[in-house]
Amino acid sequence: MEFRYLGSSGMQISEITYGNWLTHGSQVENDVAMQCVRAALDNGITTFDTADVYANGRAETVLGEALRGERRESLEVFTKVYWPVGPDPKGKNDTGLSRKHMMESIDNSLRRLQMDYVDLYQAHRYDTFTPLEETMQAFADIVRAGKALYIGVSEWTAEQIREGHALAKQLGISLVSSQPQYSMLWRIIEDEVVPACRELGIAQIVWTPIAQGVLSGKYVPGQPPPAGSRATDEKGGANIVKMWMGDEVLARVQDLKPIAADLDLTMAQLAVAWVLQNDNVAAALVGASRPEQVTENVKAAGVRLSADVLDRIDKLFDGVAVRDPKHVAESMPKQRAV
Repeated sequence: MEFRYLGSSGMQISEITYGNWLTHGSQVENDVAMQCVRAALDNGITTFDTADVYANGRAETVLGEALRGERRESLEVFTKVYWPVGPDPKGKNDTGLSRKHMMESIDNSLRRLQMDYVDLYQAHRYDTFTPLEETMQAFADIVRAGKALYIGVSEWTAEQIREGHALAKQLGISLVSSQPQYSMLWRIIEDEVVPACRELGIAQIVWTPIAQGVLSGKYVPGQPPPAGSRATDEKGGANIVKMWMGDEVLARVQDLKPIAADLDLTMAQLAVAWVLQNDNVAAALVGASRPEQVTENVKAAGVRLSADVLDRIDKLFDGVAVRDPKHVAESMPKQRAV
């Protein structure tokens, strides 16, 4: 395993970070989830990313139980706040980044994780209904209370990140990370978010570097998705995967096979290694439904891709990789319904 500094902070994180979205507490049994976390630890991963909303709080609970007994100082644990969580969240303040919701959410996350603090507390989305000053003041108070060490954001625009960073600086706290989607097929952050973050000392922790499994090559054009795959899971990732399921995209993905083979990598390992070539990326988030998937993904750590390989990949996905920020805007919440 190799480690990178998280933005301009002094904290180092494993460049392969274990994330438990769509798995713990929902898609896999708890004992398998425990085995996946153990495999991550055994392979040198020290950084774990979750969120209160994953599996409606159960993902935090499972992760906390899996990490119980580990030396806390040797771990970096991240979680997030924004969405409503609970068995019947109907309160008008059960969502967003209001002070009320954030202060209640951090305490609930720490209880589920069985921890006194998280290393990174992240705004899961931008809240257009709450003044940014209120949100950042709440973050500052959470940090000063010792409940979080650093703060981050997820899926914020470059302008929103700049405004948040300026307020954080005024308040004396460190906004050090951005968590966007990023892969060979989803490159929206490259034009604006990455340059702004480089300037501000903010690093990317990127999610779905394998494009929900599409870049692994398991989906073949003209053939139905394999049984049990994410594309067949209507409760999990099927809706997310469908954007990549066209025959043209899948055919180009299959053309990654010889590139990966030349490097003695699987296609999934190549996809993870590719995002790590961006010097603004501190970590690639990988999940797993089986322990052996963790072991395989970790092999992407430390891989260096030549300029020729990067150029071949750029040309391969030219015209199908998503680069227009309007796709992000379309996926953002339009109202704070609960």
